[in-house]
Amino acid sequence: MSLLERFKEITTFVFDVDGVLTDGTLWIHDDGEMVRRMNIKDGYALQLAIKKGYRILVISGGTSAAVVHRLAKLGVRDVFMQVEQKTGVLQDYCANHHITTSEVLFMGDDIPDYGMMQLAGLACAPADAVAEIKQLAQYISPFAGGHGCVREVIEKVMKLRGDWAIDTSVSSK
Repeated sequence: MSLLERFKEITTFVFDVDGVLTDGTLWIHDDGEMVRRMNIKDGYALQLAIKKGYRILVISGGTSAAVVHRLAKLGVRDVFMQVEQKTGVLQDYCANHHITTSEVLFMGDDIPDYGMMQLAGLACAPADAVAEIKQLAQYISPFAGGHGCVREVIEKVMKLRGDWAIDTSVSSK
């Protein structure tokens, strides 16, 4: 199966947070609060994918109430934070929703994502992922984490499936 055919089979997107949905930078305030930066174009694509019936999961080893809040505003309901065994979460989700792993695109950027890269039907990485993850990736986005890599893979899948369209009723704010 060609790479484009694999993209066309995707019904479920799974993303890591730090280094994928964010650029991996943490701003640490004097009070200890850690702030992350997310890309508004990624947010638009996430909302549109949900509206068109795609499943979006976020699985992260980290924790952030602000990230959960932002994802909820975008319509992402399946958010799993502080996960030590990411593959188990995905396997359970697939079993509970009758999804095969061939339908799953996972994008990760660092060593904790190694098992997920092996499990997903289409393993993707941002341009600035670590070497070990890039070696497992079937597709490497030309965009870095937090700089549109999420938008790029969602848009690619949706265009191949005929689901990408201008939708002025969706806001990423």
